[in-house]
Amino acid sequence: MDLDYFAQFTDHETFTFVILPVLIFCFRIVDQSIGTIRLIFAAKGLKKLAPVFAFFESFIWLLAIGQIMKHLDNIYCYIAYAGGYAMGNFVGILLEEKLSIGTVVIRVIPKKDTTALIEYLRKQAYGVTVVNVDGMLGPTKMLFTTVRRKEARHVIGIIKQFNPNAFYTIDEVKDVSGGFFENKSKSIFSILNPFHSSLKS
Repeated sequence: MDLDYFAQFTDHETFTFVILPVLIFCFRIVDQSIGTIRLIFAAKGLKKLAPVFAFFESFIWLLAIGQIMKHLDNIYCYIAYAGGYAMGNFVGILLEEKLSIGTVVIRVIPKKDTTALIEYLRKQAYGVTVVNVDGMLGPTKMLFTTVRRKEARHVIGIIKQFNPNAFYTIDEVKDVSGGFFENKSKSIFSILNPFHSSLKS
């Protein structure tokens, strides 16, 4: 009787034109979000994580496409599939920004003396490299510092505090070796759990 009830429910118009498209939309959001994060992980050299995400991405995708194939005459399923794909990309990018995975190099060309800025950054345990350069306004200094992506906003705030009109650029770094990053764990827990470091200490 339960199977008969389930069959009647799935054949009902409410399920076909409302519930099913919503499910497909949600499936696509999840699998495309996972896919976006997987690509970002692969680009950042996290090769062990990418296959795990690929498994779940393909599994959820099969669930969604399987329902599409059973309801080829339902235009709402097509709309839900495409809409979920688009939303999934957006959600995946937001998730990656929240995780703040990776490392960046910040280049700074200040417009006034940098002595106080350099000293402060080094006291905060940020490695700073100083290079003499010849800029538009004559000889000046360029500062380089490599930091975790989640710390970039904080470092930029420090730079603006000491040098409000400084010119700076931020570039992604695929891999880092040595320096102040030697004792930083690159395991899955340190990437996904912001409290991992504090729990270990």
